[in-house]
Amino acid sequence: MGLPAHDLTSDTYTLFTPGNAHSAKICRDFVQRTLETLGLGLLGDTAALCTSELVTNVHRHTKSDVHLRAAVATTHVRIAVYDDGDQLPKPRRPDAAEESGRGLFLVTALSDVCGVTPASAGKGVWFQLNR
Repeated sequence: MGLPAHDLTSDTYTLFTPGNAHSAKICRDFVQRTLETLGLGLLGDTAALCTSELVTNVHRHTKSDVHLRAAVATTHVRIAVYDDGDQLPKPRRPDAAEESGRGLFLVTALSDVCGVTPASAGKGVWFQLNR
């Protein structure tokens, strides 16, 4: 959880979008198309799902705009979703009957590593997929 939200030795692709009901799809498509273009399509579905979960949490809990960074290094891909919210997420295991609350649980299960990095205004929640 203490890793930085970006990797300075990687190529970074950035997207800014308003935090609205469309932002999860926009960010998901951006990540999937970027990885496909770079020949990393095998990571695309997992990266898109994890991205969608993080962006949905921004919309649900903060209503702030979304700043997405996709850092592509030789050994991994790291996606970070930044928002203006100051409250750090708390992963939990929801009850079977609950209809929400599984986003961070899914990201943790599907990624190789994930975490939260405080930012100057808000935070970055990120996950990493090894290549």
